Amino acid sequence: MKNKQALWMVLIAMMLLLAACGGQSSSTTNEAASSSEATGTTETTLKVASLIPPMTDMLDIVKPLLKKDGINLEVVVLSDNVQPNDALANKEVDANFFQHVPYMNQYNQSKGANLVAIQPVYDAIYGAYSKKYKSIDELPEGAVIAIANDPSNIGRSLQMLAQAGMIKLKDGVGMNATQADITSNPKNYSFKEVDLLMLARMYDEADLVAMTPAYAKPLNLTPVKDALVTEKADSTFAITLVAREDNKDAEPIQKLKQHLAGPEVKKFLQDNYADIAVPAF
Repeated sequence: MKNKQALWMVLIAMMLLLAACGGQSSSTTNEAASSSEATGTTETTLKVASLIPPMTDMLDIVKPLLKKDGINLEVVVLSDNVQPNDALANKEVDANFFQHVPYMNQYNQSKGANLVAIQPVYDAIYGAYSKKYKSIDELPEGAVIAIANDPSNIGRSLQMLAQAGMIKLKDGVGMNATQADITSNPKNYSFKEVDLLMLARMYDEADLVAMTPAYAKPLNLTPVKDALVTEKADSTFAITLVAREDNKDAEPIQKLKQHLAGPEVKKFLQDNYADIAVPAF
């Protein structure tokens, strides 16, 4: 009998102990949640699609800054120059950072999308490069010139070559120029339109390749030192943070805008990309 009483006392003591521990754990969790709510540190995930450096580098720079704002930045690196806009339009990501506004506008028109520019971040110096020749004058008759195949960059490339006197375009076509608008091509250049991500590969194959420094830098090329021709300065083509009409004013988007136009990113560009990019803020 005494043994049974002793056993019951032990069981009751254990139950009380477990109840006390459970109550303490719950209290701690509630206190932590209350503290988090009180300090406004509840973390929000912000997904941003991008492609290659230096865009991805700049997102990595602002990631710890956003963390202090209670925002977990998730960089989604995609494999071509259409996916980031598709992902944004389909609400698979919250923003993207890889393009200039004319490219965004062309996407909106072709897909009926409502993407909007949030913050221009840097102007990339557009240039044309050759592995075979040292000057434009050396380009032979019928030389193959590789250019990006999307409408905004076709026009940009042709305008740059027209400014350099290599071809002539119809009056007034501006950045909407296509090969059909070439009115004079004295050396019968052949233009090969390829995907943006193929431009670096074309450096080995074509006689001349028109591309932004983001694609030239991995080849150890810079517009100041290596381009045979560069475009005139034009902030129209600044690489820009882009979101949707329905989330453009959301606090995480605005915080990202603030940090991408902040001193940390400006210093990064000046220290690492001064010869190929200029801050646009």
